[in-house]
Amino acid sequence: MAVDVIMPQMGESIFEGTITKWLKKPGDKIERDEPLFEISTDKVDAEIPAPAAGVLKEIKVTEGQTVPIQTVVATIDAPGAAAVAPPAPVAKPEAAKLAPAAPKVEAAKPVSAPPPPPKAAPVTAVPERVGGNGEKIRSSPLVRRIAREHQIDLAQVSGTGAGGRVSKRDILAAVEGGAAALSAAPSAPPAVMPAPSAAREAGVPRERMYFGHYEVQPMSTMRQKIAEHMVMSKRTSPHVYSIEEANVSTIAALRAKSKETFEKESGTKLTFMPFFIRAAVEALRAFPTVNSSVDGTNLVLHKECNIGIAVALDWGLIVPVIKNAEEKNFYGLARSVNDLAERARAKKLKPEEVLESTFSITNPGVFGGLMGLPVINQPNVAILGLGTIEKRPIVIDDAIAIRSMVYLTLSYDHRAVDGAIAHQFMGHIKRTLENWTEPIL
Repeated sequence: MAVDVIMPQMGESIFEGTITKWLKKPGDKIERDEPLFEISTDKVDAEIPAPAAGVLKEIKVTEGQTVPIQTVVATIDAPGAAAVAPPAPVAKPEAAKLAPAAPKVEAAKPVSAPPPPPKAAPVTAVPERVGGNGEKIRSSPLVRRIAREHQIDLAQVSGTGAGGRVSKRDILAAVEGGAAALSAAPSAPPAVMPAPSAAREAGVPRERMYFGHYEVQPMSTMRQKIAEHMVMSKRTSPHVYSIEEANVSTIAALRAKSKETFEKESGTKLTFMPFFIRAAVEALRAFPTVNSSVDGTNLVLHKECNIGIAVALDWGLIVPVIKNAEEKNFYGLARSVNDLAERARAKKLKPEEVLESTFSITNPGVFGGLMGLPVINQPNVAILGLGTIEKRPIVIDDAIAIRSMVYLTLSYDHRAVDGAIAHQFMGHIKRTLENWTEPIL
């Protein structure tokens, strides 16, 4: 019998996905749980396994196409697989009971936007989910939060997402130019020319870009999501920066002396990242406002230290999260860092592994960068940037000495963190690194 392959729901607030690559073609034999296609969402890129063994009969959604969750994207001819059902979505398992013959547009109807977070501030003047005609407005919690903060009526925003869903780009355009202007704006430009669209939002005339000899390359789905997230972060948080320099000769010598033994005994590589994570966690516990999020006029102080680690990929950037880092010893941090980085590059991360960070760290120094001023990873209020570790001459007790030094930068949201706290926070990290005492095995 034919088994439908559906677009899965890769997280609570995910309502659509983009197929970036088919790993099989019609007529190919496949095994159950064998990678079938790759998708990209707002949260993660992932390989989706086949729900049944058999022969790939038909591909219904082509590469590069974005469709709602529960849409049938392919069918598998799987003799004797009557008991096999398509995987259920995370939020609504009952959706798996839909008839296989239902049209694609109908497959997404049982899924509605999740209710607003219980701690969100009440809003009386801005309707969030119901328009003037009584119809529900499809949008994500992030979109509704931005609408609340900027007092924008979602009923006046023209949704360009699947099924008329109001996307992040739609609400940000409304913030920039007003919902009334947005409702009269023309539809989005073709996918082959995403750059002009982004430029027009910034007020740059197209003729200033298209001149001479040039080639137009469409942004990948991940690149588009990164762009949206970075623009949203800059619009949301007033960024301020603090810079510190630390003498890491002690941990550099410890790593050089112990890396072979560490790898042999633990089975994982010894990098510098676990040292910086441990120092950041200790500082977060001393200054909890840096481990927070801003919700309107409320400051959400997180009890857990969930550290997001920026991982550079050949096709973009992703930030997997080490949950409850304060509970892990040095070996546990080292193992978590290497495991998440390896699976991020292999597209094996789970949706929940890129969610719920409370603080982030990025490492441009691994590429030789002296320092960087990173953009805050929302909804965090701060991100730590690590420069390259190199030997430099410094003055110690009125004498010039050669030491392994590193520049540390902190980008922080001035709504939540003041300069005094930021510099004390950085001073705490500096002291931890320069006076390292924790055993690594």
